[in-house]
Amino acid sequence: MNEKQVPVTTGAVPLSTGSVPLVSHARPHYTRRQTTLAILALAIGGFAIGVTEFAIMGLQREAVADLFGELTESTMARGGMLVTFYALGVVVGAPILALAGAKRERKMYALLLLGIFAVAHVLSFFAPTYELMLAARFLSGLPHGAFFATAALMAAQMAGPGKRARAIAVVLSGIAIANLTGVPAVTWVGQQFGWRWMFAVVALLALVTMVAVAIYAPRQQPPAGASFGREIRGLANQRLWVGIALAVVGFSGMFAIYSYISHISVDVTGLDESVLPWVVFIFGFGMVVGNFLGGWGSDKSVLGTVLGAMALVAVFMGLFGLLAHIPWLMILLLFLIGTSASMLGPAMQTHLIDTAPQAPQLAASFHHSAFNAANAMGALMGGWVIAAGWGLRAPAYAGATAAALGLLIALYSVHLARRGGHKV
Repeated sequence: MNEKQVPVTTGAVPLSTGSVPLVSHARPHYTRRQTTLAILALAIGGFAIGVTEFAIMGLQREAVADLFGELTESTMARGGMLVTFYALGVVVGAPILALAGAKRERKMYALLLLGIFAVAHVLSFFAPTYELMLAARFLSGLPHGAFFATAALMAAQMAGPGKRARAIAVVLSGIAIANLTGVPAVTWVGQQFGWRWMFAVVALLALVTMVAVAIYAPRQQPPAGASFGREIRGLANQRLWVGIALAVVGFSGMFAIYSYISHISVDVTGLDESVLPWVVFIFGFGMVVGNFLGGWGSDKSVLGTVLGAMALVAVFMGLFGLLAHIPWLMILLLFLIGTSASMLGPAMQTHLIDTAPQAPQLAASFHHSAFNAANAMGALMGGWVIAAGWGLRAPAYAGATAAALGLLIALYSVHLARRGGHKV
């Protein structure tokens, strides 16, 4: 790059206004062009992750038919494990790999995580059995949270305190844009040429991200004094754990519906399977809108954004269960669920970083552990109510209940913030 950059000597910009500063207040200078290109390069990784996390939901009918040879309520529920095992990989991998990266230079660590992600998807493409596919999906999920944690901290440092939530939203927008463009495209490719080609596409995207990050992202040292022990000690924080519970419960409702959206669209709404790429496109459009609304709102009020989004999710989920048989209302409500649920993304990522200023890497990774614990829990919750014979509308009602519980936890988070003198 042509722009001159001041060497990084003091670590990241402070991300919290807590009593113990995260790092030195000195901060390297980044030009606008450097910042933009680096954050966009990191967002490509989010795009690849979004494709693998969500495209399997749109291709679940093809996957189930191929792996089990039949489509029944029992095999549909087992197909949901393809979602669950990836999510479990994220839950396990995010804190472990985030801790491993606490003292590492961030650019090289992001490249390492992307390499693991690419190899895991090659293994997924060739996995011959259902059991080995589950193992490969678990492996694919391991670097997910640590990559996003590293990318979010890199983006926040480059953008500075006043624009950090919006910078994080751009990194997270890769997931939302994947649902708008990548997931519908890969769903179509999977329907035409075989559902396993999704994994080949994602592996290629991971390699493209590695090249972009290698070229455009600056080297970035971890915070001064960063250590494994400091990260662990930073977890002794009630607000952090309440925030994690909020993310797990609040996000699970969306996944209770979306994990089975292909079955709901065909068997409840009466749409043809050929329309499914457009269904996931509408959901993705809602995610893009919600992601940027969440980033904008969070720079004004983090927990205010969480409260508003969680209330909307609960309402839209309940209406979805009632009205899913009416095609245009089902599509509209799916868009609104995607919008309101995605508003939570930047807000929760920022909130968790704020709650643990002494453990930034680990706190940032917990957002993705929580998000994917919700993914796993939502898929399991939806599978349970379907397998129990309650029908394909039941996941929507289960999701609305989870979102209502999340709203109560959000109100408690506001109480804790105010009690501690923190900004809401």
